[in-house]
Amino acid sequence: MTVRRVDPGRRDRIVEATLEVIAAAGVAGTSHRKVAAAADVPLGSMTYHFAGMDELLREAFTRFADRAADSFDAQMAGARTVADALKVVADSIVAGAGQDDLVLTYELYTLAAREPGYRAITEGWMARTRAALEQHLDPLTARLLDALIEGLSIHRALDRDPAGSAHIVEAIRRITRR
Repeated sequence: MTVRRVDPGRRDRIVEATLEVIAAAGVAGTSHRKVAAAADVPLGSMTYHFAGMDELLREAFTRFADRAADSFDAQMAGARTVADALKVVADSIVAGAGQDDLVLTYELYTLAAREPGYRAITEGWMARTRAALEQHLDPLTARLLDALIEGLSIHRALDRDPAGSAHIVEAIRRITRR
């Protein structure tokens, strides 16, 4: 008699392991075998839970983007004034993301640039960020500030001499005319 292993969290573990593997090896280095090993599941679980790598990547990147948007929403929810909201923006740029989150972000952007189907994930993430900013700013300023967040975050992560806090605050001030 074969005993079936009950593992209700398996699908979720596979998605989380996918993010770990992408952070370590990139999308190009991600395979069902690597994800199964990282999730500690049999290789057959991959095809049982996901129709293919595309479905797995979409779910993993959607989870990642939703998590990032949830975090920004929570930070912005504490802002009572425009000045508070702009401080949240400045702090998010200065603090930056962890290395794994940076890699995941850039891997998602690259995939979205090549594969239009992944753009819905990045568009949803941008829309949520702008909506959080629009609680305090007009839509155009929110859009411009969202682009500034992305651009300065990339520069701070990759530039040998990144903009300091004072320059970031000045850039925010110029865009928001404050």
